[in-house]
Amino acid sequence: MGASQEKRKVLMMLVENNYGVTSRISGVFSRRGFNIDSFTGCDTLDQRYSRITVVVRGDDRSLDQIEKQVSKLEDVLYITDLASCESVCRMLMLFKVKVQPEQRESLMAVTDIFHGHIVDVTRDSMIIEMTGKREKLNAFIDVLDDYEILEVSSSGMIGLERGAETARKPGVNCRLKE
Repeated sequence: MGASQEKRKVLMMLVENNYGVTSRISGVFSRRGFNIDSFTGCDTLDQRYSRITVVVRGDDRSLDQIEKQVSKLEDVLYITDLASCESVCRMLMLFKVKVQPEQRESLMAVTDIFHGHIVDVTRDSMIIEMTGKREKLNAFIDVLDDYEILEVSSSGMIGLERGAETARKPGVNCRLKE
């Protein structure tokens, strides 16, 4: 029998917003030796609940097991694999690029093609905001080969299931704290 192929799960959870919930969830992954690709969370409109998205890799058996273990946690009200259902998933990246004045126009054009935004400009650099799927972000990085990337910062993966049915679950919308 051949080795299992590594796959990726994007686990979206609706959890009770209790003290230590993120620690308990991440602990399930670490106790089983999983590296987490990304872990993001936010409060929802109903402050009793939070939404957490975890991206993890492994073989089918291990990933199914970890999903079952997380779903057993008392704080976890709902869990789904966004990679296996109709969903919209995105990441946010910020790129600080060294740029000379004569390069600005071409960098702005490339950024525009990828539907990115210039969010800061100094004499010798620009910060570009880009959202999208991992493939789009990697393609943008490839195009930036002609420029010197000084720094990159990335959010984790976030996502939502498609369809109105999921919007009826309590607290599915996020609101930033003031």
